[in-house]
Amino acid sequence: MTLSDQPPGIDAARKQVLVFRELPPDQLARLQAVHDVTVADPRKPEERACFDAALAQAHGLIGSSFPVDAALLARAPRLEVVSSVSVGVDNYALDALQARGILLCHTPGVLDETVADSVFALLMATSRRVVELSQLVREGRWVKNIGEDLFGCDIHGKTLGLLGFGRIGQAVARRAALGFGMPVIYHARRPVDLAAQAPELQGKAAHVPLPSLLARADFVVAMLPLSDSTRNMVNADLFAAMKPGAIFINGGRGATVVEEDLLNALDHGTLWAAGLDVFATEPLPLASPLRTHPRVTPLPHIGSATHDTRHAMAALATTNLLQALAGHRPAAVYDAAQA
Repeated sequence: MTLSDQPPGIDAARKQVLVFRELPPDQLARLQAVHDVTVADPRKPEERACFDAALAQAHGLIGSSFPVDAALLARAPRLEVVSSVSVGVDNYALDALQARGILLCHTPGVLDETVADSVFALLMATSRRVVELSQLVREGRWVKNIGEDLFGCDIHGKTLGLLGFGRIGQAVARRAALGFGMPVIYHARRPVDLAAQAPELQGKAAHVPLPSLLARADFVVAMLPLSDSTRNMVNADLFAAMKPGAIFINGGRGATVVEEDLLNALDHGTLWAAGLDVFATEPLPLASPLRTHPRVTPLPHIGSATHDTRHAMAALATTNLLQALAGHRPAAVYDAAQA
């Protein structure tokens, strides 16, 4: 039996665990059966003092959507592992964690299909103007057959261009190519070995240079992680290079897009519409023009937001934490080389 195969918690002394975002009751009970657990959300002023006190003693952290920066880590001298209930790790000080030898775990795999569902739903809603036309009915403004000014555009047979082609990007590609007969082109740091990783997409998806993708794609879907190289990557130059009449969808990270440039491409360029599940600042500020722009379909970062998937994410994050604190190799350690 390898370390990774051993049941978590065997022969492990009770340690201090700080839960900084609410977990499902059954997953919290798994932690409490093995370790001493404090639940404190630092976003809530009434819980901040409890969080700070527990942080100083914590061997393990578990949660999401809160910055775990170098200053916070400096206040956690006993920390061994951070288990994020997320795939993305842009909230974490990677260099500081590595310097301290603190494991960072995340939850890849369990949310791929759900996020791909959400991204494709956003693509369909944007292209067929579903939200806009539903509102027309709700507000009693549907008094005659709609005219060409409210027509949408077809999806089937159109070319899908993916910026990023990881697990979720490949899941989106399957929906497009196998379900809607869409030619799929993608741009990534390196081509994917489809025979090994996605054999069903052989002959249906191709790696192309970025300029070719932008010029050919009817739908440009960004599934980019946030890093120094991708921050503000989708900017005025990229929007200007897109095919006239293209639709842009962002299901990756909001800060990969220069939002002012996106608005300019909608208002003064040839971009037809945009569907956005992520934004540079979340929740989206009330003053943001993206909130009410007539050709933007905005969603409140719901990519993985189903009961089943969020529970699966919490379960994997809990397993990661228990395994790490027991001295075993966690199921999903974040590997920057594979990101």
